[in-house]
Amino acid sequence: MKVFQSSVVRALCAIIVGALIVKYRELTVTWITIAIGVLFFLSGVFSCVTYFIARGKKNDIQVFDADGRQLTGMKPTFPIVGLGSLILGLILALMPNTFVQSLMYILAAILILGAISQMANLVAASRMARIGFYYWIMPALTLLIGIVAIVSPSSIASAPLFVIGWTMIVYGVVELTNAIKLHQLRCSIERSVSTDIKEDEQQPKDPNQ
Repeated sequence: MKVFQSSVVRALCAIIVGALIVKYRELTVTWITIAIGVLFFLSGVFSCVTYFIARGKKNDIQVFDADGRQLTGMKPTFPIVGLGSLILGLILALMPNTFVQSLMYILAAILILGAISQMANLVAASRMARIGFYYWIMPALTLLIGIVAIVSPSSIASAPLFVIGWTMIVYGVVELTNAIKLHQLRCSIERSVSTDIKEDEQQPKDPNQ
């Protein structure tokens, strides 16, 4: 549940940051940079804290299916984006004037890390259930836009910050959707496993065994 909450917070922060960039991209001033830094910092702190709490749990039972795929008890994925957001947010909030001009490249780097994180989560989800091809489309596009924004920002029309802002909004929506679906999948598997265990316990044992 904590990991799910972390994903939701990260997604909402990405949507808010994207909306700020889209609306105020022509006014790249200090207070906008500070606001974005604070949001990134809070999101990063929450992600890292929930990761260590989830990893510290020792009571999760590991259950595998007939094919050897682990269904429950998996350790959470290290929050690469969360750690990056924490460091970036701290730097932006404390030294905003230094990074105003390079804000676009920093946000593009965050998009790249976010896309990689989404792909890692999809790989983890594929161990529990089949993941459709369309789930990979948006992370791939996000990764592509982030790379292009760093390598050749002039290729993104005439307003790279505008494109990055909308991409962050889409990234946040996709992250939120994936988090909800993955949470529902895990809950469904856990309920199924719990039911199977209860049925096994209720079955009378063979006295000859």
